[in-house]
This record gives sequence, structure tokens and C-alpha cells, in this order.
Amino acid sequence: MITDVLIVGCGVAGLYCALNLPEDKNITVVTKNEAPKSDSFLAQGGICVLRDETDYDAFYEDTMRAGHYENNPDSVHIMIHSSREIISDLVSFGVRFEKNGESFNYTREGAHSKPRILFHEDETGKEITSHLLESARSRKNITLIENFTMVDLICSDNICNGIVGHDAEGNYISISADYTVLATGGIGGLFKHSTNYRHLTGDALALALKYNIKLQHIDYIQIHPTTLYTEKNGREFLISESVRGEGAILLNSKGERFVNELLPRDVVANAIFDEMKKEGSEHVWLSLSPIPEEEIRTHFPNIYQHCLSEGYDVTKEPIPVVPSQHYFMGGIDVDRYSKTSMDRLYAVGETACNGVHGRNRLASNSLLESLVFAKRAAKHIESNYSKLTPSGEVTFDASQYEGYAEKYKKMVLEAIEKEKNSHE
Repeated sequence: MITDVLIVGCGVAGLYCALNLPEDKNITVVTKNEAPKSDSFLAQGGICVLRDETDYDAFYEDTMRAGHYENNPDSVHIMIHSSREIISDLVSFGVRFEKNGESFNYTREGAHSKPRILFHEDETGKEITSHLLESARSRKNITLIENFTMVDLICSDNICNGIVGHDAEGNYISISADYTVLATGGIGGLFKHSTNYRHLTGDALALALKYNIKLQHIDYIQIHPTTLYTEKNGREFLISESVRGEGAILLNSKGERFVNELLPRDVVANAIFDEMKKEGSEHVWLSLSPIPEEEIRTHFPNIYQHCLSEGYDVTKEPIPVVPSQHYFMGGIDVDRYSKTSMDRLYAVGETACNGVHGRNRLASNSLLESLVFAKRAAKHIESNYSKLTPSGEVTFDASQYEGYAEKYKKMVLEAIEKEKNSHE
């Protein structure tokens, strides 16, 4: 196949990038699973926004403090000052944020000094991503290919010319493009306990390692403090940060509080681990009793129903929770326009690292960061567009990719461990 711009991944970053590219360009979006099986659909809490200029300093400081001041200040500045533009775009796509009359309703989450988070019930990611997906499907210049797995980059002399991949039946093809954007999401499939979909295994990171594309902070991996404890295998169900933001409290087996629930995620997660170790338990408890029952049913309907299906009525009893791998703050190193160290190759969303999050992501900055820098990638491609001189027909031997999945997982895990050891 040949296309103008190729985007690998169809979460908010990939879709929003596609929608911000010129409509006279042929855009091909490929995704490893079905389109709705992206982690963007799973984001519960909401999306941060700069309410007004008086909130800038506090928003900036909250983001930096949560990231242990290892954040890239320029990236943080860009994200915050782009936020209202992003929200306006989303509303134009039909996204319905909670309102009080004509005004937005803002909620607060852990490590935020004030309410600045817009939301739609407890399925904000689904609300945003579904509207972006619908808009992308309606564009005549955007082709979406599901169940297509990237296994290699087409590149030479540090210039990217597309990818090699296969469909669900194992048929390998090449897709050549003037520009390629990696939006492949996180790395949860590498871990036993994760809130991520299992097919997110860091494929783009493996290829970055293969071709010496610069990486950044790949050992910065966020553990979410509260996922519903279960002995079942599979993706862990997230209990949103905003539940604690609205008043839910963490309890040990004796019914005692042991931590300030609104501290940054890594601090709360470590406190839970310490309490579990002290008690020799598999989990702690989260009580929603401080939250009015009607608010639970209206603000957190999905969490309420899911817990009910697992045998817990959150309006009447605490639920067992345990920390799980949740978010990847590191990734493929990119500049303020989401360009990687390889020419004509961009990376956006969770697979990229522009330094916004530092060592630990502030709650509800993920959707915002992904959208801001996906749009910047699209606009940079548009303003600098040039055709890539065709290199002729792409030939490859599909047999070289035998067993690639386990090989790539091993490469990424070993690289993360090496980076972790170097910091220690």
C-alpha cells in the first residue's frame, strides 16, 4: 500500500492527529485490534483544562510537583496554554462535558490544588474517543484498517518511509508513506496486573530500540493506586482518581484511614503497598460512604454498575482495591512538535515522551497531553510537507518476523530494567 500519511494506532492521539491533517492528503490509520479497543476508551476521570489565566501558576505547579520536578517546563507550558483550544475542538466534534446550566462543571482529583477537570460521567475517554472515531470514519480521505499489527519500520539513512505489518490472518504487507506517526499506546500487556488492554505491548518501543531511535525515561512507569481487586485474569478495572477527589477514603482491614487520598498517585500507591505488607493482605479497602448515593449513581454510573456485577454495592459497602500498572510516562523521545530522532517519523500519545509528565503523571493530564501534541504533530507535518522520493517496491522476507511478539516484549522489558538499574 501507498499513502500520504500513515498513523499507527487509533486512540485519541492517532485519531485527533488524523483529523487535524489536511483533507487533500490520503491518511491511513492502522490499529492492532478493533478500533474501540484502545486505552483512550477506558479513561474514566476526565481531562484537565486551564479555567482562566489566574489558574496557570497553580496548574503548572501541580503538574511539576506530581512529576517530581523532572518535567520538561516548555512542554508543560505548551500543554496548559493549549488546553482551552483543545476543549473547544472537542465540543465542536460533539463531546458532551458535564455542565451546570450553560457553564462547565469541574471536578478535582488527587494532587490538584483546585477543580479544573472536565468530565462526562465516569467515561470521559469513551465520550471523547467515540466522537473522534465517528468523525474520522466520516472523512473520505481517512482510511481505517483494524486488526493490523506493525512489525517493522521501512527506513534507511535514518529516514522513515512507512511500516511492515500483518493482518489478522497473518498476511504481511508494506505500507509506504511520506510521513509516519506512531500512536501505539502504552505497555500494559508486558505486566501481570495492568489497567491496559493486553495487546498493548510496546511494539513501537521495540522498533525504536532496533533502529536506535532516541528513547527517554522508559523506566518511568506509573502504578495506579486503586483498581478493583479480583482473582480473575485479564485487564484490571480502574476505580477513577475522581472517586477519591469527590471524597472516597482508603481503609485498612481494621477500617482505619492510613493515607491522605489526594496525594500524588505514586505516594498513595506506595502507602497502599506498605499497608498491605504490614497486614499481609492482598488488597486494602476503598469506601465511597462520604459521597452521596445519588452522586455515585450519576457521576460514577459505570463504576457503580461494574462493582455491582462483581458483587459489591459501593453505596452500602467498601470495595477491595489494589495498585496496578496504569500509565507509561517514558517513551520515544520527541520534541515540542512530536518529531522523533528519525526523519519523517513522529510519535504521539502514551508511546511518546515529550517530558510533560516527569516521573509521575498528574491525574487527567493524559488525554490533554495526547491531544495537544497530536495536533502539533499534524500541523507540523502540514506546514513542512514534502513528498518522499519513492525508493521503489518494498521487498521483505516475512519469515524474519517469526516469533517477533515475544522477541519484542523481551527487548522492551530488558531495556526498561537496564534503564532502571542505571538510575539506581
